[in-house]
Amino acid sequence: MKRPLSFRRRLATALARGTLLGFAFGLTFFAGFIVRDRLVEPAREPTPTRFALLTEVEQLLQEHYLRDLPPAKEMEYAAIRGYLGALNDPFTFFIDPPVAQNESEVLAGRYGGIGVQVRRNERGEVVLFPFRDGPAARAGVLDGDLLLTVNGVSLAPDERLDVIDRLLRGEVGEGRGVTITVRQPDQADAREYFIAFEEVMVPSVIWHVVPEAPSLGYVQLLRFTARTPDELRTALTELSSQNVQALILDLRGNSGGLLEESVAVASEFLDGGVVFYERTRQGEKETLATPGGAAVSQPLAVLVDQGTASAAELVAGAIRDRGRGILIGQKTYGKGSVQLIFRLSDDSSIHITSAEWFTPAHVALDGQGLQPDIAMIPAEDGRDVELGEAIRYLSAQLESASHAAN
Repeated sequence: MKRPLSFRRRLATALARGTLLGFAFGLTFFAGFIVRDRLVEPAREPTPTRFALLTEVEQLLQEHYLRDLPPAKEMEYAAIRGYLGALNDPFTFFIDPPVAQNESEVLAGRYGGIGVQVRRNERGEVVLFPFRDGPAARAGVLDGDLLLTVNGVSLAPDERLDVIDRLLRGEVGEGRGVTITVRQPDQADAREYFIAFEEVMVPSVIWHVVPEAPSLGYVQLLRFTARTPDELRTALTELSSQNVQALILDLRGNSGGLLEESVAVASEFLDGGVVFYERTRQGEKETLATPGGAAVSQPLAVLVDQGTASAAELVAGAIRDRGRGILIGQKTYGKGSVQLIFRLSDDSSIHITSAEWFTPAHVALDGQGLQPDIAMIPAEDGRDVELGEAIRYLSAQLESASHAAN
């Protein structure tokens, strides 16, 4: 009897930007899967005649093909991929041993750098938010600092954020680092720091008070990991202590992660009730939020885009369907199926679709995605127009509530 891969928890990751679907598109990473801590009935052993035609073809090739045949293992892998391809299910696929090993390594989330999140505000300025306890934070970089120069070179107004982010990363080693000049938006004096590169553990949750709207809190979920529920509770507690009255939940680019942790995240915003429905061959069951969340009443806006997928779509769909908040941005990816992963005898693995998800309103996610309540076209110059719209929307909500109270 084969077991699912020995991860500790159920995983639900999704195809999103930067994720490759399968070997048809090159190296395969996550294509949305879930691993359950239970035994699964083994596949039925093929009878000697089940693939008689394939055996006949192999014998004819060995006898008559002009050139040398590829190694037997390579031919076997090709046959498996062709067999699975006949299912017309992009999320049921085979990956060979090296890439199967990389699956767990991709989730590590480590890199060499100074540990900052790089954003661009609506004015086009590059804004830094240092990771807590990271190199940049220890050096003195503050939330909302504007990045002026990197190694003495001013940033071009149209420089891409990914290029800037790479400038702030590098190999860890003696003397390796970067010099940056920053200033606070409301101050004229600039500050310069040399920050040595360190191995940075990327947090799963990033949060801060919105600099241009101090009554609003911003919470970005990069992925759903084992640390996410605790990090989110810390974020919500800290933001509450700073008198935040409304929240922006950023799920853009979040391709999923641990499913049970995503339910815990939804529970912080939903006071009980259905988070999603899961349908299998055996029927349908519902998954409920745990009552008593830390942010069940504040006005809420959720930012989504085409990289919002899988477990992130479940959270967004639950918040919207339950009337807890609105979605702002672009249509989400549409990854609503569940995959089991089995490791095979040679350390290759196979992902097999075993279930599908529906939102509380029974909206199918797979291949459909979620349409935002306020659709936005991304700015070509990198300005965060979605965040700007969320700020305007929530500010109006707070102002309306204030008028009603008076």
